[in-house]
Amino acid sequence: MNSQPRAVVLLSGGMDSAVCLHVAHAEGFAVHAISFRYGQRHALEIEAARRLSGSLPGVEWLLVDAPLDRFGGSALTDPALRPSRDGSGGEIPSTYVPARNTVFLSLALAWAETLEARDLFIGVNAVDYSGYPDCRPEYIAAFETLANLATRAGVTGRPFRIRAPLQHLSKAQIIRKGQELGVDFALTRSCYDPDPQDRACGVCDACRLRLAGFAAAGLVDPIFYAHI
Repeated sequence: MNSQPRAVVLLSGGMDSAVCLHVAHAEGFAVHAISFRYGQRHALEIEAARRLSGSLPGVEWLLVDAPLDRFGGSALTDPALRPSRDGSGGEIPSTYVPARNTVFLSLALAWAETLEARDLFIGVNAVDYSGYPDCRPEYIAAFETLANLATRAGVTGRPFRIRAPLQHLSKAQIIRKGQELGVDFALTRSCYDPDPQDRACGVCDACRLRLAGFAAAGLVDPIFYAHI
């Protein structure tokens, strides 16, 4: 019988979640990666998540439908809205998806309880990020409290931990950590608005943060960009 503790990792296909996947694997967990088809503008990140889950031995990958596009309200799910390309000026950008991390963590929590996994990993970041309210440390702490109040495991003495190992790292630090762990960043996708050839735009918030991180780390981003 496999004696490894289990962990559920939220895997979006972006570089932060890729590093989280490798962190959990390096810590000795039997990793169960979960990704979501939520009505996002393109399927590139789903394919990236599939490839990333296959890049490490023993990782189980689950793709779940969570059709948040039915509600709209985000440039990532509503084709009538355009992703922010101006850094959002300190405001919550148009790419915020209402309650996305809460929905995703709730579904991941349900899988974790079924698997008897106590650890859930999520690649949120509160340093170099776009101002999403569900990436803040206080949100992660609050969800962990909720997880342990609202589950059979939590109330019977088998508490969950919501792990956000990248939360206080800069993008450059995340990239260096990923390099140390052997992350193949060429497999990752971060762009909000790729072109018809599936090249990253190079100008949306996600691309700007990614490119700035690689520059600060003294490394070259291995993916292709339409406007670089």
